[in-house]
Amino acid sequence: MALLRVASLVIVAIWVGGLAVLGFVAAPEIFTTLEAADPATGRVLAGQVFGAVFGRFQHWAWVLGGLLVALLLTRALLGPRPRRLALRVWAVTGMVGLSLTTAFFISPRIDQIRRDTNGSVAALPDTDTRKAEFGRLHGLSNIFMLFTLIGGVGLLWAETKDQH
Repeated sequence: MALLRVASLVIVAIWVGGLAVLGFVAAPEIFTTLEAADPATGRVLAGQVFGAVFGRFQHWAWVLGGLLVALLLTRALLGPRPRRLALRVWAVTGMVGLSLTTAFFISPRIDQIRRDTNGSVAALPDTDTRKAEFGRLHGLSNIFMLFTLIGGVGLLWAETKDQH
């Protein structure tokens, strides 16, 4: 049982750690580096690069979420049942749900706005509805990422406190 608990802990750590690195390290560095290299098109390219990396990560997040639910249910079947099992399964389901919403609804619309814009979205006038929608969607995506991180930290805490 300890091996399954450690596996659950490792999966959550990879998921949350990967998301944190993307949000707090990779994104700022990609944008800073590419904008410095080419002020005219660097921001557009940085958005494309980060979007591709984040999209690939989302697929891994779904796999990790599925594995985590499978491990939690296996631990419950083999006994003893993990504390607050239903809450943990709902947390993972919510995290995956936020990821799926971002991947299938928010990101495609952001990409469409980028394709419909010549140059950087940031260069559009503030009165342009595309710029406002882009900002709203980008903010929503960031909020979803933050909620996923918070849920993951909660799962990490629960796994470290659980002795089953």
